[in-house]
Amino acid sequence: MDLFTFRPIGIISTPFTESKGTPIQPKAAEGIAGTVKVFPEFSEGLQDLSGFSHIFLLYRFHRVQGFSLLVTPFMDDVKRGVFATRAPARPNPIGLSLVFLEKIEGDTLYVRDVDMLDGTPILDIKPFVPQFDSRDQVRVGWMTENLQKLKTMKDDGRFLPQASDSAQKID
Repeated sequence: MDLFTFRPIGIISTPFTESKGTPIQPKAAEGIAGTVKVFPEFSEGLQDLSGFSHIFLLYRFHRVQGFSLLVTPFMDDVKRGVFATRAPARPNPIGLSLVFLEKIEGDTLYVRDVDMLDGTPILDIKPFVPQFDSRDQVRVGWMTENLQKLKTMKDDGRFLPQASDSAQKID
């Protein structure tokens, strides 16, 4: 299969300059403000977005340098398959966060509930629509017993360049 390339459409600014101590999910980052600066050549695509209260941000985990197929996620102490986690050290280091959209001024989105690092490249923006995105009868697998840890758990830096010997370099 052919490789493909994504190019950033903008940059996310947040108060988090280091991985360690960053909230691990938007729900644990409630109220934390950030901005998304969309590059001028993409700003026309923001038309009509201001009517939505929440948006999905898709971005690149730009500080992760490798991946493992088995990882110990933040809210657990057992190695899990990377695709059963939201760990940033993935074969394609793409993040997804649902944030609150406060307002748009020109090419800048003012958002809350940010859980990403300052300077993160944004790949795409999509509106959250509960009728599309909410589901009944949801199972959350191994996370069931660990969800109570979300509000207190913070990134401890485990997925940054000191990746384990089993991590594979991508780039």
